[in-house]
Amino acid sequence: MNDIDHRVLGNKLDLFHQQEEGAGMVFWHPRGWELYRVLEDYIRARMRRAGFREIRTPQLLARSLWEKSGHWEKFGAAMYSLADAEEGRALCLKPMSCPCHVQVFNQRVRSYRELPVRYSEFGACHRDEPSGSLEGLKRTRAFVQDDAHVFCTEAHIEAEVGRFCSLLRAVYADLGFPDFKVALATRPAMRAGNDQTWDRAEEALANAARAAGLEFDLLEGEGAFYGPKLEFHLTDSRERSWQCGTIQLDFVLPDRLDAEFVNERNERERPVMIHHAVLGSMERFIAMLLEHHEGWLPVWLAPEQVVVATISDANAAYAQEVMQALDDAGIRALLDGRPERLEKKIVDAREKQVPIFVAVGSRDERDRTISIRMRDGQQSTLALAEGVEHLRVGALPPPLRSGF
Repeated sequence: MNDIDHRVLGNKLDLFHQQEEGAGMVFWHPRGWELYRVLEDYIRARMRRAGFREIRTPQLLARSLWEKSGHWEKFGAAMYSLADAEEGRALCLKPMSCPCHVQVFNQRVRSYRELPVRYSEFGACHRDEPSGSLEGLKRTRAFVQDDAHVFCTEAHIEAEVGRFCSLLRAVYADLGFPDFKVALATRPAMRAGNDQTWDRAEEALANAARAAGLEFDLLEGEGAFYGPKLEFHLTDSRERSWQCGTIQLDFVLPDRLDAEFVNERNERERPVMIHHAVLGSMERFIAMLLEHHEGWLPVWLAPEQVVVATISDANAAYAQEVMQALDDAGIRALLDGRPERLEKKIVDAREKQVPIFVAVGSRDERDRTISIRMRDGQQSTLALAEGVEHLRVGALPPPLRSGF
């Protein structure tokens, strides 16, 4: 493994580890979990702004649901199953969240006036991947997917695909991937639904993609078993391609799981279901971020954004005051009050790949200032309140910085 492999970075930066007793699973350390939660909160805010309502659904469900949806036939070999001895039925850990979202939609009679209905979830999923295919965070047996689903009519498809494409563009740019490639994956050999249904779905998704200004390549036979999909491929700093976001159009699952709404003629009708993911697997996307940025994450994503270092023990009280001001401003800061030379503290902060270094000395304490050193070497000395505000704005996620 090279120095920018996310597994090497995960160990060096104390973010996570994996071990034999939990093969394919992740033990998140405090710094890694901080990164995870910052990314999750950012996606949550973006999804809310795009009109999605967050829900939470069970991880363990009766196998009969997966049989009805068609997932058991397609994914059964990769699903974790167990027997409920008391009730005498088979249960499965979910490999994805889509059938669960249909259950939420189905809990009451829906009117066409309510559509589109948009749900999002950070869904905890499990898949029994072969041991030889496991690769750090890139391929795991337990992962969280930023699942989202829209229930709508065919008339809504173009607008909903356009809405999500706008969201994808904004998110990828914020995370350092302004350019991406798109592929339209069409009907696979093993699929649900008839050819007429697939013709409608593929044509509708292709037209919606064109209306959203997307150019795409065709991937024949690579669609989901229930419908065609748009795949969004990002290119990292090493020119490697990563398939991340997806938009999948589904006329099949609503029929299999009895989803319906009352149309304007007071008749029961099946909705169209649009499956979405921005990042895909959270774990895999974090691996990509670490390797793309070589561990130097953007300030707003860094587990610790600032190290506050004392120049001598005499400045400890003022350093604590600076720490409190940063904490009050929502800045993730770490205090280095060790009796070490300042140069040693600077080197150690760089080893942890913390992007901002603040030194606090006797002159700073006397003048009520802080001395700021950025990762690129740029230095400045600012009054405490002004410096904290400067750091606060720079530490915000891009949409908040721009008045989102």
